[in-house]
Amino acid sequence: MSQEIVVIGLDLAKNVFQIHAIDAQGQPVVRRQLRRAEVLKFFAKLPPCLVGMEACASAHYWGREIGALGHRVRLMPPAYVKPYVKRGKTDAADAEAICEAVTRPTMRFVAVKSEEQQAALMLHKTRDLLVRQRTMLINALRAHLGEYGIVKAQGPAGVNSLLALVQEAQDAVPVHAQSALRSIVAQFHALVREIGHLEKQILDWHRHDEVSQRLATVPGIGPITASAIAATVPDASIFRSGRQFAAWLGLTPRPHSSGGKERLGGITKQGDGYLRRLLVVGATAVTRMTRKDRAKQPWLARLLATKPAKIASVALANKTARIAWVIMSRGEVYRSAAA
Repeated sequence: MSQEIVVIGLDLAKNVFQIHAIDAQGQPVVRRQLRRAEVLKFFAKLPPCLVGMEACASAHYWGREIGALGHRVRLMPPAYVKPYVKRGKTDAADAEAICEAVTRPTMRFVAVKSEEQQAALMLHKTRDLLVRQRTMLINALRAHLGEYGIVKAQGPAGVNSLLALVQEAQDAVPVHAQSALRSIVAQFHALVREIGHLEKQILDWHRHDEVSQRLATVPGIGPITASAIAATVPDASIFRSGRQFAAWLGLTPRPHSSGGKERLGGITKQGDGYLRRLLVVGATAVTRMTRKDRAKQPWLARLLATKPAKIASVALANKTARIAWVIMSRGEVYRSAAA
């Protein structure tokens, strides 16, 4: 029976996995559950076939392991698999839907990441978590001191003033409040050290990755953004064009078109929010510089003449994403229009 299997849908889990296999005519051949220890043994006995999985937790690990056995592994976004679930929510129904979705010619897939790429992304995700925690501590510090009428300017200078105020242990707040505030300050400094340590490791990964270095030649893309893109998109060929890559990042307008009338709204904000945020932040920095010297970015300067700075920054982030796709897919470096 195993000789007849050509496509397998594998529903991942922590301990109990569900298999749905079909033959060349699309008829079910195997429908069964597998314990975690049985998964690789099951696939090792099969001839090479197409294996579909949702791109969820542990999917890249299983993709590497099953792919090493000679199978062709395809990961799919769960949102694209859900329409193929006929009725109800069971592991068997999910595995059948995965098996159906992976054979569709228009299905979009997620490239299986290597261990090194996942490690680099773990650095990014951990840094992003710590940065958000640092922001939470700053907000808490401002809020607590604000209850005693102590308000400082926004930005790094204002934060440093608040930190100095707490460290000096002035009599502006009660003793118990000083104790609580010093705990926040201690946590803040610990986070700053950890964030700096992670950024050094990200920079080291960037220096040893050829794709990341080429991406960093684009205005608005620094080592953090370049390494994040390089690790997240190991194979740019899964996108047919730069526009599709930008759409995957949620940087393209949301269409509301019907009856021959085309209506475009704001950006979709679908896809990888982390990469989108990094690109927009980088584009915002370029926009700020262009408002001072319009000769360096004539396209952006013309856009700023008619659009608000925030809209122009998002538009530039869209353009930057398309340029990044060209650089990754063609193996080139950035060349300005004037070059």
